Amino acid sequence: MKMTGARILLECLKLEGVDTVFGYPGGTVINIYDELFSFKEIRHILPRHEQAGVHAADGFARATGRVGVAIATSGPGATNTVTGIATAYMDSIPVVVITGQVPTALIGNDAFQEVDIVGITRPCTKHNFLVKDVKDIPSIIKKAFYIARTGRPGPVLVDLPKDVQIATAEFHYPDSIELRSYKPTVEGHPKQIEKAVSLMLEAKKPVIYVGGGVISGDAAGELYDFAKKLNMPVTTTLMGLGSFPEDDHQALRLLGMHGTYYANMAVTNCDMLFAVGARFDDRVTGKVATFAPHAKIIHVDVDPTSIRKNVRVDLPIVGEVKKVLSQMLKVLEEQGDKVERFRTGIEPWMAEIEGWKQKHPMTYKQTTSVIKPQYVIQKLRELSEPDAIIATDVGQHQMWTAQFFTFTKARTLLSSGGLGTMGYGLPAAMGAQAAYPDRQVIAICGDGGFQMNMQELATLVQNRLPVKICILNNNFLGMVRQWQELFFDRRYSQTCMELPIDFIKLAEAFGATGLQASKVDEVEGTIKKAFETPGPVIMEFKIAREEKVLPMVPAGASLNEMVLNA
Repeated sequence: MKMTGARILLECLKLEGVDTVFGYPGGTVINIYDELFSFKEIRHILPRHEQAGVHAADGFARATGRVGVAIATSGPGATNTVTGIATAYMDSIPVVVITGQVPTALIGNDAFQEVDIVGITRPCTKHNFLVKDVKDIPSIIKKAFYIARTGRPGPVLVDLPKDVQIATAEFHYPDSIELRSYKPTVEGHPKQIEKAVSLMLEAKKPVIYVGGGVISGDAAGELYDFAKKLNMPVTTTLMGLGSFPEDDHQALRLLGMHGTYYANMAVTNCDMLFAVGARFDDRVTGKVATFAPHAKIIHVDVDPTSIRKNVRVDLPIVGEVKKVLSQMLKVLEEQGDKVERFRTGIEPWMAEIEGWKQKHPMTYKQTTSVIKPQYVIQKLRELSEPDAIIATDVGQHQMWTAQFFTFTKARTLLSSGGLGTMGYGLPAAMGAQAAYPDRQVIAICGDGGFQMNMQELATLVQNRLPVKICILNNNFLGMVRQWQELFFDRRYSQTCMELPIDFIKLAEAFGATGLQASKVDEVEGTIKKAFETPGPVIMEFKIAREEKVLPMVPAGASLNEMVLNA
């Protein structure tokens, strides 16, 4: 049976298990939307901006582990997706973005709404395609999804010219795909596994350092079993939060620039660092020359280019973290007495870490009637459901969330780590809520980041997505202001958001509910009312204007050179 290219595309998406798409129509994708009109198997959600559409697909992917899908037209529609694509690329999130393109005969002629989106996105996609023949659509879509979800996940762009969408061909979808130049390593090398276990069992001061690869690789269960088997302390990056329960006594919580005192001290003093699915980002390492200076480093990652990229590594293991941890657990099962001696041998180390925890816990003082943002975050955790999904924007509120929310489950924190994209939180929450309509989804934003994509309130209301939005409002671009206070003699250049916005009226204008708390004793009631109110709700909290995120490792400093107090 012959079909148009537009129809073939939708049939391919259906066979890939896609049931939700975030997209914005336009001239070069109008044929896709015409087919979609009668194609009921796929739910389409119309964002108010293409960037938000990709962020929503990204949030959908992070929350579910499935590939998120976004559609945009050519020209400005395509270029509007770039920030969303780069966000997904930096955080290794599987997203397929489908863009319309002018007819093939007009490519290169500066046609209306023409842009070389393949060229533009080449540096920030895992791969991208320009489809030139309608018969190639099935194989290209199959490749796009395969590339996006396997190995180190990432975004893939498919650029589809209008004449290819209109052309017809017989539809045959391949059962599988083989790419000669792309064969991710799944299992770790057995000899390297044995060496790693042997090296690990010799350690007296070990630390497990966990990144987002454990979450994207669905390896949280294996990580927990491994850590419990050896009773080792576990610290995580921002992207790794939730991979190991933070209420466990072995948890060191967040590492790095705004990490806990005890995590940073443990890494600085450890003699063995076991890095799993992490890439030694500069926000984690601080001064590289003094990062884990006494440690033998074992690094497990599915992406060989991430190993030895930023720090020296004594023992590399390339493979999927879920599989490698399973292999290591099997080897440990054969060690018997060595494991018990190891557990006993690191007891003084665990006691030393406990001393650091007692000396400098992650804390704050709620002493005045002015709301401390940390208090709001703790109340959100206390009053929210155990499996609530949290999406953050980028800035101070993001770090306060990482420090004080206490994540216990994988895929419950959605946050732009690598790119640091303001405006990410609200649309990412939208994507997660679309995936899980019955789960509690909370977007935590600053007043600056919220304003970057606040138009998506309309999308929430139209699609009955009951996201609860927490705005920590200090009328500042808070993180930049903090740096100006600490390092630029309080010259607050262009960081004061002087216009007082009435977020309650804004919510009502979109058909949502708006609530506000300006005193400490109003916080709990505001959160409870928001959670009880149907539909999208904005909770605005007027917080202490010059509150800082502490601890803080200044740029270029070592992890043990933290600023602990104001």
